[in-house]
Amino acid sequence: MTAQVCPRLVVVIDDDEDVRDALMDALTDADFKPLGASNGANALDRLRALDARPCLILLDVMMPEMDGWEFRAAQRRDPALAEIPVVVLTAHADARQAAASMQAAGFLRKPVSRESLLATVGRFCQPRGDDLRR
Repeated sequence: MTAQVCPRLVVVIDDDEDVRDALMDALTDADFKPLGASNGANALDRLRALDARPCLILLDVMMPEMDGWEFRAAQRRDPALAEIPVVVLTAHADARQAAASMQAAGFLRKPVSRESLLATVGRFCQPRGDDLRR
C-alpha cells in the first residue's frame, strides 16, 4: 500500500542551514508545509518515517555524509520513495546536466529567487488549500 501524497508537503534537503531555513520560510509563507533535512541520510530517515508522501523534494547536490547523487540513487531504489519528484538545487553552471543525469524533474540555480522557488514548487504541489477545491 502506497502512502497518500500530501499536496503541500515539500522536503528541503540542504546542508547549509541558512539556505535551508530561507527556503523553508518562503515555502511556509506560501502555505506549503516544508520539512528540512541537513543531508541525504537524514532525509531518507525522515522520509521513511512520514505517514504521507511529499509532493516534492528539493535536493542540494553538494552535502557531507550523503550528497545529492547518493540520496537520489537510494531514493530511486526504494519503491516507497522512488516516485516522489525531485528538483535539484545547485550553484553549479552545469545544473541542467546534473538534473538530467540524476533523472530529476527539474533544477533551480542557487541563489534561488522566491519567485522561481514558488513557481517550480507550484508545478508539483498545491498551495493555499487548492487541494480542497479540486
